[in-house]
Amino acid sequence: MVAKTLKMRVRRRFRKGRRQVEGLGHQAEDHIDQHFVKRLARLIEVRRFVIVWVLLLVLLGGVVVAQTDALSSYYQTIQPVPGGIYTEGILGDFTTANPLYATSPVDNSVAHLVFASLLTYNNNNQLVGDLASSWSADATAKVYTVNLKPNLTWQDGQPLTAADVAFTYHLIQNPSALSPLNASWQDIKVTATNRLTVTFTLSNPLASFPDSLTNGIVPEHLLANIPVATLRSANFNIDPVGAGPFSWQSLAVNGNTPQTRQEQINLMPFAAYNGGQPKLSQIIIRAFHNQAQLISSFKSGDLNGVAGLDNVPATLVDDKHLNQYSLPLTAANMVFFKTTAGVLGDVNVRKALVQATNTTQIIQDLGYPVSPVHEPLLNGQLGFSAQYEQQTGDPVGAAMALQQAGWVLGKSGIRYKGGQPLTFTLYAPDTQDNNSVTKDLQTQWRSIGVNMRVVLQGPIDIQNTIAFHAYDALLYGISIGTDPDVFAYWDSSQANPSSLTHSNFSEYQSPAADEGLEAGRTVSDPALRAIKYQSFLQAWYDDAPALGLYQPRFLYLTYQPVYGLDEHTINQATDRFNNVQNWEIRQDKVTD
Repeated sequence: MVAKTLKMRVRRRFRKGRRQVEGLGHQAEDHIDQHFVKRLARLIEVRRFVIVWVLLLVLLGGVVVAQTDALSSYYQTIQPVPGGIYTEGILGDFTTANPLYATSPVDNSVAHLVFASLLTYNNNNQLVGDLASSWSADATAKVYTVNLKPNLTWQDGQPLTAADVAFTYHLIQNPSALSPLNASWQDIKVTATNRLTVTFTLSNPLASFPDSLTNGIVPEHLLANIPVATLRSANFNIDPVGAGPFSWQSLAVNGNTPQTRQEQINLMPFAAYNGGQPKLSQIIIRAFHNQAQLISSFKSGDLNGVAGLDNVPATLVDDKHLNQYSLPLTAANMVFFKTTAGVLGDVNVRKALVQATNTTQIIQDLGYPVSPVHEPLLNGQLGFSAQYEQQTGDPVGAAMALQQAGWVLGKSGIRYKGGQPLTFTLYAPDTQDNNSVTKDLQTQWRSIGVNMRVVLQGPIDIQNTIAFHAYDALLYGISIGTDPDVFAYWDSSQANPSSLTHSNFSEYQSPAADEGLEAGRTVSDPALRAIKYQSFLQAWYDDAPALGLYQPRFLYLTYQPVYGLDEHTINQATDRFNNVQNWEIRQDKVTD
C-alpha cells in the first residue's frame, strides 16, 4: 500500500514539472518574439546609426593598437638574446679532443671548448683565472702557488680538485704519455698541497711561468686507471669529459675519401661552467679537409662562421652580408737569416738586406691592416724600446754598404765577393700572403744586386725544412705571447737543430744577447726586466739575425654578427673562444 502511494506521488510531481517546463518554453518563445523578432524591423530602420557606431569602435580600436605599437619603440629595443645553434667550419681534420695531444686547428678548438685551464686571457689579452681564483710567486720566483675556485665540477658531476691538476701535469711529464707538451714541463715539481691548492717548484726562476698554465686540465677519476702508454689512443680522446664551457655530445664522420671526409663534433653548453652558463644552445664544429668545400658550405648558409682561411675568398669579397673579424696575434712574421753558413753568415749582407727592405710597401700589398715588427719584441710589450728598431727603406744606403764590404756589382746585376755570387734561397709556407711578401722582397733585394730564389712549400714539406734547418733564409711566423720571454727563439742554447725545441731558426749565437735573455726571464720586477733586456736588444740590432716584417692576424668570417666576439689582440687562434660563454647570435625585442 505504501509503495503504491509513493508511486502515485512521483507521477503527480513528474506531470507537474513537465507542465512547468512547457510553460517556461512558451514564455521564452513569447519573449524572443516580442523582444528580438519584432524588434528586428526597428534595427533595420536604424542600421545606418548602428553601422556608424560599429565603424567608430573599430577605428578607435585600430588607433589604440597603432599607438601602442608606436609607443613600444620607446620601451623596447632589439638586443641579443640567449639561444641558437652556432656552427663553425674549420679547415683541417679532427683526431683528438684531449688537450694533452691536441695540435691541429680543429683539435685545439674542440679541446679549448671542452676543457678548462688554470689561467686564461680576457678580451684585453690579460692573464686571468679560469679554474684558478688566484696565483702568486715567492721571493725567488721559483715557487708558484695556484689556488682553485671552490665547488668546481667536471661535466659528469664529479668534483674537480687540485689532485686533478697535479695528475694532468704528471701525465704531461711522463715520457710514456708522448705528449707534445712534455719538453716544456721538465724539471718542474707539481704538488697538490690541499684540495684547492697546487704548487709548482721550478729549478730556475722564470718570470713568464704563469703563461704556461693555460693548457686544459684532465680528470684523474677517468684516466688514472688507463695505462699511460695507451692513453694516446684511449676512447676518452673522442668521448671526453672536461670542465670547459661546452660538453661533448657526439661525433659524426661523413665522406668516403680523404678529400671528401668531414667530421662534425656536437657540443652542448655546460650549465655548471665556472665562467657562467653559455648563452648559445649548442656549438657544432665541422672539420673540412677541402678548402673549396669549406667555402661552398659557408656560402650556402650551412655555417655561421669560418676559421682557417688566410684571406677572404675572391667569391666573398663583395658580399655585403659578410662580417670580417681581424684579430691581431701576439706573433711576428720574420725572415730568419741562417747566420752560420753561406753568404748570410756575413753580418754586412744581413744588415744591407734589412736596410734595403721597404716594409711599408710589403704591408700595403697584403691588402689588410697589420702592425709592423721592427725588433724581436712587439710594440708596447714590456722591454720594447724604439731606439732598437731596425732601420729600413734605404736601398741606396744598402747598396753603398755592400760595395764597401767588398760585394762588387757584376755585369749581370748581381754582386760578387771573391768569386762568390750574392745568392741565397728563401723558404716559406705556400700561402697567398707569403707569395706577395716574397715577390716584394725579391724585387727590392734585386735592386741592390742580391739574387734571392724563393721556394714555397706545403705544410708537410715546410715542417721538414724547418726541422732540419735546411734553408738559407726562412720566412715564418713565431708566437711570442704577452710576455717578452723570447729565449726559445734567440738564445744560443736553442740554435742547434738537435736541441729539444730548436726554435732559434737563425742559429743566432751571441754572448751579449744570451746574457740579456737569461737575465730578463729570471727577474720578476717589470722595471728591472725591461732594463735587463736592453743588452739583448742592442746585440740583436747590431747583428741583424732576422728581418722583422709584421704581426699576423687571425681571420674569422661570419654571415651574421656574433655578439660577445670583439676584435682584440689574441695569442693564438683558439683564444677567439676565451669569451665563448657570452656569445650570442639571436636578436629579439627586449623591454628596457
